[in-house]
Amino acid sequence: MLPLVLPWALAACGGGPQCAPYARQVTGLPLYGPAAGWWRQSDGRFVHASRPAPGAVLVFRATRRLPDGHVSVVRRVLGPREILVEQANWEPGRIDHASPVLDVSPGNDWSQVRVWWRPAHSIGQTLYPSYGFILPVPVPVLPPLPRRSEAIG
Repeated sequence: MLPLVLPWALAACGGGPQCAPYARQVTGLPLYGPAAGWWRQSDGRFVHASRPAPGAVLVFRATRRLPDGHVSVVRRVLGPREILVEQANWEPGRIDHASPVLDVSPGNDWSQVRVWWRPAHSIGQTLYPSYGFILPVPVPVLPPLPRRSEAIG
């Protein structure tokens, strides 16, 4: 069962859902501000990956078309180059619960994607650059290395 959208996940202007507050609500990731900034903000705090996993957040880079970037939550991995995502405001004012996203990057690293566009009933032709995936898992903290004792001589 998917969570109910809380009022703070809605935009101040127009009341439509916004991607970052929605993704934060769904995943519990304590990340704030424009979606594109989530990648840098999560660095060293949460695991970054170039492969999708359910519950991970796909972070789109800021572009002319997406000045604040975009974030989507992976719901299902369909194959090495196709996932279904849950996202808010890809289509203005709408929450999508199972939108296909395709990896079209040359290195199969999800650095360039194409996204389902419901009004056209197909995968859009626009290529969107992305950083990769933030896993809602804290970066493991390794214990400090033991201090090397000085040789007794």
